[in-house]
Amino acid sequence: MPMTTKTKAPNRLAQEKSPYLLQHQYNPVDWYPWGEEAFSKAKEEDKPIFLSIGYSTCHWCHVMERESFEDEKVAEVLNEGYVAIKVDREERPDIDHLYMTFCQAMTGQGGWPLTIIMTPEKKPFFAGTYFPKRGRMGIPGLIEILERVKESWSYDNSLLVGSGNEVTEAILAESLTPQRGELKPELLDEAFRTYRAAFDSSYGGFGRAPKFPSPHNLSFLLRYGKARDDKKPAATKEALRMVEKTLDSMYQGGLFDHIGFGFSRYSTDKKWFVPHFEKMLYDNALLSLVYLEAYQVTKKPLYHEVAEKTFTYILRDMTSPEGAFYSAEDADSEGEEGRFYLLTLKEVVDILGEKKGRLFCRVYDISKQGNFEGKNIPNLVGKNLEDPLIKDNLPLLEECRRQVFLEREKRIHPYKDNKILTSWNALMITAFAVGARVFDNRYYLTAAEKAVEFIFKHLQQPDGRLLARYRDGEAAYPGYLDDYSFLTWALIELYQTTYRPDYLKKALELNSLMLKLFWDWENGGLFMVGEDGEALLARTKEIYDGATPAGNSVAAMNLLRLATLTGAYELQEKAEEIFASCGGEVRESPSGYAFLLQAFLTSQTPFREIVIVDDTGTKESKEMISVLQKNFLPDTTSHYLPPQRDDLLEVVPYLQDYSSIEGKPTVYICENGACSTPLVGSEKFREKLEGRVAKRLNTSRDTVRKYCDGSHVP
Repeated sequence: MPMTTKTKAPNRLAQEKSPYLLQHQYNPVDWYPWGEEAFSKAKEEDKPIFLSIGYSTCHWCHVMERESFEDEKVAEVLNEGYVAIKVDREERPDIDHLYMTFCQAMTGQGGWPLTIIMTPEKKPFFAGTYFPKRGRMGIPGLIEILERVKESWSYDNSLLVGSGNEVTEAILAESLTPQRGELKPELLDEAFRTYRAAFDSSYGGFGRAPKFPSPHNLSFLLRYGKARDDKKPAATKEALRMVEKTLDSMYQGGLFDHIGFGFSRYSTDKKWFVPHFEKMLYDNALLSLVYLEAYQVTKKPLYHEVAEKTFTYILRDMTSPEGAFYSAEDADSEGEEGRFYLLTLKEVVDILGEKKGRLFCRVYDISKQGNFEGKNIPNLVGKNLEDPLIKDNLPLLEECRRQVFLEREKRIHPYKDNKILTSWNALMITAFAVGARVFDNRYYLTAAEKAVEFIFKHLQQPDGRLLARYRDGEAAYPGYLDDYSFLTWALIELYQTTYRPDYLKKALELNSLMLKLFWDWENGGLFMVGEDGEALLARTKEIYDGATPAGNSVAAMNLLRLATLTGAYELQEKAEEIFASCGGEVRESPSGYAFLLQAFLTSQTPFREIVIVDDTGTKESKEMISVLQKNFLPDTTSHYLPPQRDDLLEVVPYLQDYSSIEGKPTVYICENGACSTPLVGSEKFREKLEGRVAKRLNTSRDTVRKYCDGSHVP
C-alpha cells in the first residue's frame, strides 16, 4: 500500500472496507464515503462536492494522493470550500460509469483518477482526470482549480448550478441511452476489416501504443474465422494470423511476467515490452481464456504453456484461503512503479552463478546497462523460441527461473487488493472451468468449484439477490448486471465441464432473476443497476466491451446458449432484443463491441447441439466427452445423460426423448432443429467431429508458415 502521511486521527474512510478508501484514511482531507451524510452536509452548508474516483492499484491515483491529498494546503482548500467524497470504482461501477460518461462527454477523454466537481444535487459542472498540485506542462493545477471554483461558487453559484443542470440534461439525453437499430451480418465483416486495418503486423495487437490486450477482440476473430472457414478461407487465415501474432508477442514481451507469471494491465509501447506493472484479475482470466481457445484451434504447445502459467500465478498469489480470488496487485512497491519486477545483471549472476547467470541473462535480455531505466525487464521480444539456445536448455532455464523467483519473493511485494468481487471472480471461474476440460485437469475444476461455492455462501442473500463485494467478513452492494451475467456464464461453463445439472439449474435461476431486476421494458436491453439499486441521476446501460466485456454482451451470449441447452427459445428472443436495443450504436464503431459481436455471430450461425447418452457409465462415454471438450466448438452446446439422469431431466425435460442404441454409448448431433443419424461408439464420433477440426487445423498451420517468420513456429 502506498505510504501516507498520518494525521492525529484517521478520517471517516477508516470505517470502510474498500482497500482504496482505506489508503486515504489518514489524508488530511476530510473525506466522506459516498452516502447521504455527505450530500446532506453539502446542501446544508451550500458547498459544491469534490468527487474523486479511483481504485487501489491505480498508479496515477497514488501519484495524485502523494502530491495533493496528503498535502495540507490542498486539504485546507478542500475542507473549507467543499464536501470531498471518495469512491472505489471497483465497488461502485455504477457511479464510476455515470460520471466517466460525463467526463468523456465534457472533455473528450477519461481515465483514473476521475475528478468531478458537482452540485449538492450530484450534477457535474467540472470534470477531468489527474491534476498535479500546481499547474505544469499545460495541465492546470488542482489548487488553482479548487480556488477558482470556490470563488465562483461563493460569489454567485447560480452560473455553476445552471451549468450543471444544462450539462446533465444534455448528456442524459444524448450519451447515456444507446441508439436502437438492426444489426446485420455485414457488420461482422466490417468489424473484421477494421481489425485488419488496425493490426500491427510487426508486433501484433491493434493500433498504436499504449496497447491493451483486449482478449475478446481475439476471441471474436477466432469465432469469425471458424464461421467463415468454408465461404471465406482467406479471412479465416487472416483472422488466425492476427490472433497468433498477438498472442505470441504479448507472451514474449514484458507484458508477461517471465519470472513469476501472469499478465500486467497493458503495454506502454508497441512491442509489448514495457508494461504498466499492475496485474488485474480480470485481465488474467480473459487472457487465459483466449490462450485456451487458441490452443484448441492450433494445438500449439506455447498456448497451453501460457494458460497454465497464468493459472499458476492466480492459484499461488491471487487465491484466498477460502478459494475466492483477489482483485489486483499494484504496479508500485516502495513508492516506485515496477520496482518489484526489475532485475540487474549482477543480481542474476549473484543468484545463479556466472555460467548459468550469463545464459539466463542472454535469453531474457538482461544486460549491464539495462533495457529500462538502468535495470531490466525480463523479456523474449524478437527471440526465436526454437533457437537451440532456448530449446535445448529449457529444463535449465526453468531451474534458473525458479531460483530467481524465490530470491525475488524476498523483496517488498506490491500491494495486493484482497477484496472479492463477484463479477471478476466469475470471469476467473469461467477460465478455470474451461481450462479443466481442455487440459483434463481436476485441480482447475476444484479451483472453479471452490470459488463458486464461496460466492453462493458469502455473496448471495437468502432471497437469492447477489452482492457485489466481499472483504474482511462483510458482503456489500446489491449486485450489478456484470455480477449476474458473468456468474451465469461461469455456471454454463461449469455445466459444460462437469454436466452437473445443479449448475445449469443455477444458471437458469440467475438468468431469470437478472431479467427481472435489470431488464428495460421500454427500450429493451439491460440496465447496469437493478430496479432495487440506488437511484442516481440516471439508470445507465453499458454496451461497450472495454477492459471486460459489457454485461449486456455476456447476457446476450448466455441467453442464446441457455435457449439451446434447455429448449427455452423465448430466451433467444431476449438476446435479439438486446441486439436491437443498441444496434445503431454498434454500427457506428463495430470493433468496440467485440463480445457483443461474438453473441451476434452465434445468433447468425447454425447452432449445434450434441447429446451423449450413456446407460451404463462406460469408459467409452468418457472418451466421447474428452473428444468433445478438447476441440474449439463455440457453435456447440452439449449434454451428457448418465445412467442416473432424473435431476437433469427435471431441468431439461426434452432430453427424455434421447435413448441409447443397443445399450451402447450413443451420440446425437443436432443442428437447426434436425438430428443426424445417431452415432454408436467413440471412434465414429471422433471421425465425425474431428474431420472438420482437422481441416481447420491444417489451414491454421499453413497460415503460420505463410505469414509468420520462423520465430513464431513452436
